[in-house]
Amino acid sequence: MSSIVPFPIHVCGIEELEGHCATGVSHVLSILDPDRAEPEAFGSFGEHARLELRFHDIIEATEGQVAPGPEHAAAILEFGRGLLAEPTSRLLVHCHVGISRSTAGMALILAQARPEASAEAILQGVLGIREKTWPNLRLLELGDAMLGRGGTLPRAAAAIYRHQLAIRPHLAEVMRKAGRGREVDAAEAA
Repeated sequence: MSSIVPFPIHVCGIEELEGHCATGVSHVLSILDPDRAEPEAFGSFGEHARLELRFHDIIEATEGQVAPGPEHAAAILEFGRGLLAEPTSRLLVHCHVGISRSTAGMALILAQARPEASAEAILQGVLGIREKTWPNLRLLELGDAMLGRGGTLPRAAAAIYRHQLAIRPHLAEVMRKAGRGREVDAAEAA
């Protein structure tokens, strides 16, 4: 486990939740689309603290969709403070696929837990936990501002986007078509 991670963390998508039922997680950050039913797998989990947030995986205001807002970032940070208060915490973070909203949420929790760590170290820690990391830029921007990090988390995310595009160049077009061109632009400018 990286020294940046203060407690065991698992990240997954909805389809992977059942594989985490027996891992003894104490806390779950569940990020779902607003119209998505609660995953049935949670009925098999033991007792745990759970924060459920509902917003779409977008980075710009889009008609008919719920973008990550300040209230979502604030709730993630409050949840993270509760984790730090319990020395035996084991965190599971999930979103639909376990790549974007979940990794951004995890980055905010780690940045709060390790204020002395650089944003680059935080994002590399996230990448070490979830290889397909592509953190949601809007959620990072909101949390970064609340943590007073001066934009360092979004700037560090550019290196992660660049890394992913080097491995999977087709993602540039996919992300642009999904309205996430700012992330691709950040990767190209980094």
